[in-house]
Amino acid sequence: MLSAEHTRLLIRLRWTAFFLLAGAYVLVFFHRTAPAAIAGELARDFNVGPASLGALASSYFWIYMVMQIPTGVLADTLGPRRIVALGGVIAGIGSITFALADTLWVAVIGRTLVGLGVSFPFIALLKINAAWFPESRFATLNGVTMFIGNLGAASAALPLAWVVTLVSWRTVFVALGLLSMLLALVTWLRVRDRPEDAGLPTMRELDGKPAHAPLPVGDWKAGLAQVARRRASWPGLFVNAGIAGSLFSFAGLWGVPYLMAAHGMERAVAAQHTTLLLVVFACSCLGIGRLSDHLRRRKPVMLSYAALYVAGWLPFVLADGALPPLATYATCALIGVSAAAFSLTWACAKEVNPPALSGMATSLVNVGCFLGAALLQPLVGWVIELYSPSIAEATHEAVTMGIRVLAVAALGGFVAACFIRETGGRNLTESHG
Repeated sequence: MLSAEHTRLLIRLRWTAFFLLAGAYVLVFFHRTAPAAIAGELARDFNVGPASLGALASSYFWIYMVMQIPTGVLADTLGPRRIVALGGVIAGIGSITFALADTLWVAVIGRTLVGLGVSFPFIALLKINAAWFPESRFATLNGVTMFIGNLGAASAALPLAWVVTLVSWRTVFVALGLLSMLLALVTWLRVRDRPEDAGLPTMRELDGKPAHAPLPVGDWKAGLAQVARRRASWPGLFVNAGIAGSLFSFAGLWGVPYLMAAHGMERAVAAQHTTLLLVVFACSCLGIGRLSDHLRRRKPVMLSYAALYVAGWLPFVLADGALPPLATYATCALIGVSAAAFSLTWACAKEVNPPALSGMATSLVNVGCFLGAALLQPLVGWVIELYSPSIAEATHEAVTMGIRVLAVAALGGFVAACFIRETGGRNLTESHG
């Protein structure tokens, strides 16, 4: 048992680490989805068509994807505090570079630096959740994490569309760069990676279990190989590629242009739709994590939501003309609610691998989110450009063909969810009485 003083210290350090890294994660989502709200300005300022715009937006996802496995290794060896502080500085430099870019290639460099810098907070936050909170609350905490992160995504939709009517998008991204650096400094000063770093017992010890030693830096290759050899580690990657990849592609770039071209909306109204989608998605992540932890079931919950996600795309895919506002809002809400299916993949990956390897396990499946988005964003742009060379003059047929690409990806995510291994909400590598 902990003394009252140690209990207060545990609570204070736990939530300090959680909320500081969650703040960094808000910026991750803002950068991820911001191009959708300023697609017109980016196309105009850099004089590019849909395919080039997709390539610019996807540069963030490529580097983010490449960094997921290294991030898992670093989270398990160096710890969340160091990597999030470093990432905040890099993201800040990238955001300012993007804001000051006068050519497409400089903008791509800035966007790539942003992707590199913000590739750290999510896996680091999952590591914090695993270290500072009881195992039985992991999926619930992941839902809270996604909820907070999506506040950043929602603020990059309608609010950003409104802000850029008052100030330049470049000013916004300079301010974001400075905020990233400030968060990096505070994280370095205040975050502790594990309770034992503050002289406290681990969560496992408080639960009556033996503590796990942190993974030595030199053992990361063996640990990564162990995660990769485990067949149950992999299905979540493909769930994320299909479901998260299509969601990020729509909400992060193509949603607003699609709704404007196919359904005749003004940009502010189209941004309201993506804001609704992201807010509903954030709330749904809270609910699905809690539901899964309560039922102690992962796969049935994931499959139910994934099936609804596929169905959610049908109104857009099958529409011959502009849908009424009630239908478009309802469709975006259904997509947002059901997309939460993929938020259970990290719990599933963690629970089929040893606790000391949780960073690598969650980072492996997290690759799928950004592999999917990195491939789908330019692919949708390429499909649209086959039918219409300019995003400003894109036809209903052109953007609908692009959306059908996302619907096919969603179906692939559902199929992958069928291969997820049920864990019963517990770690399968440990004995349970």
